[in-house]
Amino acid sequence: MAAPKSASRKAASSGAGKQSEPASKAKGNGKPGPSAEHPADAIKLLKADHKEVKTWFEEYEKLEAKGDKQALADKICLALTVHAQIEEEIFYPAARPAVDDDALFDEAEVEHGSAKQLIAEIQAMKAGDRLFDAKVIVLGEYIDHHVEEEEEEMFPEARDSDLDLKALGVQLAARKAELMAAAGK
Repeated sequence: MAAPKSASRKAASSGAGKQSEPASKAKGNGKPGPSAEHPADAIKLLKADHKEVKTWFEEYEKLEAKGDKQALADKICLALTVHAQIEEEIFYPAARPAVDDDALFDEAEVEHGSAKQLIAEIQAMKAGDRLFDAKVIVLGEYIDHHVEEEEEEMFPEARDSDLDLKALGVQLAARKAELMAAAGK
């Protein structure tokens, strides 16, 4: 079993998170990004989701119009809901035995539960309601913390394991597309 992670979690929480290119963009090396024929591996796909939603949280804080805030909050909530679902259904069950750090996955599960509660509260409100902006901003801060733990601890350990990240990426992409289609997006 892996050594406890609490000290490294604390150290990681004080550093800046690293971000990767979105899966849909070409890299600066002139090579095209992942496509249907060449999907991103699981970690690249999940990091691209992280980067996208981080950008949306940053955009949200600059908005003033209630309609714009509502639309972006709805987009953020849907993206996070789908992202959490594909992690819980596919990535976490595959990675947990390969990484062998139950505490890391247990914490991620609890963090997802808390994020889902806050998402439900936001979805029950309207932009302009008291605490709407505060809840969206706090959700962003909460997600930043969760993403940092995944990207600094979970993902490197998964990458160092014997997981087939390409095959897992195909599964994640397919399930994500299915969930987004069911949501009408």
